[in-house]
Amino acid sequence: MSKLNSETKFDYDVLVVGVGGMGSAATHHLAARGVDVLGLERYDIPHTMGSSHGVTRIIRKAYHEHPDYVPLLNRAYELWDDLEAQHDQALLHTQGSLALGRPDSETVTGAQEACQTHGLEYERLDAAQINERFSGFDLPNDFVGVYQPEGGFLWSEQCIVAQVDATHREGGTIHARERVTEWEATDESVRVSTDRDTYTAEKLVIAAGAWASKVLPELADVLQPQRQVLGWFQPAAPVKFQPESMPVYVVERNEDDLYYGFPQFHVPGVKVGKHYHLGEDVDPDEMEREPRNEDEAALREWLAHGLPTANGPPMTLSTCLYTNTPDEEFIIDHHPTYENVVVACGFSGHGFKFSSVVGEILADLAINDETDHPIDRFAADRF
Repeated sequence: MSKLNSETKFDYDVLVVGVGGMGSAATHHLAARGVDVLGLERYDIPHTMGSSHGVTRIIRKAYHEHPDYVPLLNRAYELWDDLEAQHDQALLHTQGSLALGRPDSETVTGAQEACQTHGLEYERLDAAQINERFSGFDLPNDFVGVYQPEGGFLWSEQCIVAQVDATHREGGTIHARERVTEWEATDESVRVSTDRDTYTAEKLVIAAGAWASKVLPELADVLQPQRQVLGWFQPAAPVKFQPESMPVYVVERNEDDLYYGFPQFHVPGVKVGKHYHLGEDVDPDEMEREPRNEDEAALREWLAHGLPTANGPPMTLSTCLYTNTPDEEFIIDHHPTYENVVVACGFSGHGFKFSSVVGEILADLAINDETDHPIDRFAADRF
């Protein structure tokens, strides 16, 4: 039974702060359940200031981070399919994923463990097999890979558009270009003030991305925004890097030296990123947005050694943001003080693929105060 049963008159049932990947999914799932929801976003929808832009985001079931994520991924795939059926663009593109590294690397062993734990189809390939099957790669002889055919990528900006479109169809409201200035809560209600107005509701969901540490000072010590740079480079042999020819991949070159990449899609270049990039902790309101020469050099370090025919002239460089927790796992929980405030933050550079199911979880927590999804490892008090 829904816990949204107050007889007090509020402006809305639920307010959502932040309408990026997680917040847009939350507004969709809340509206779909008949909740009168308002989503508040300080920038455009979609925008290029946070963590959800850059055309593509990897989705993969061979999850080296921990096998516990796989059940959430299974549900995420179902929800992406449901959303795509309502949208006029394909959102989920599956052409396989590769987890690459030396045989004892965490990326390889963790991916294989996730596949074995959950009975996922996979192949373990040596470097020669990978280089032959996916000819854009030129891996060292001592590398191996775990290939999982259900991996692929999401068209991230279109995913947000689709979630907001679905919110509107279900009767929800979204306000873009409206910055939240403060919020307060009691046991019975919440009040959110913006640079335009003030709104009341019974419940509040905070999904503020890299700004979560500013909106949630109680969690500021465990939320660290970090500057990330993505690059797209002209390939010498474009046919090798089309979606039908190349899977998405994560590669552990050395310990703490993790790269990831995509086939060519909607940008005239092959996309690559370095996980945690240069390790620059930043304030999202003051960070340097313009990419620098050293950003490009860090990306080329992998291309030169593993994807040499993609190491051509730069087409695009773009900054985005991670928000890291100390253990690099998510926070999805009720607020430490207020049970009627739900928080989703600290996705540590691997959250977007889950946003469809995180939206469902946030709706569960806001409406019913609990969820059947396995989220114990994301508790806010674990620190």
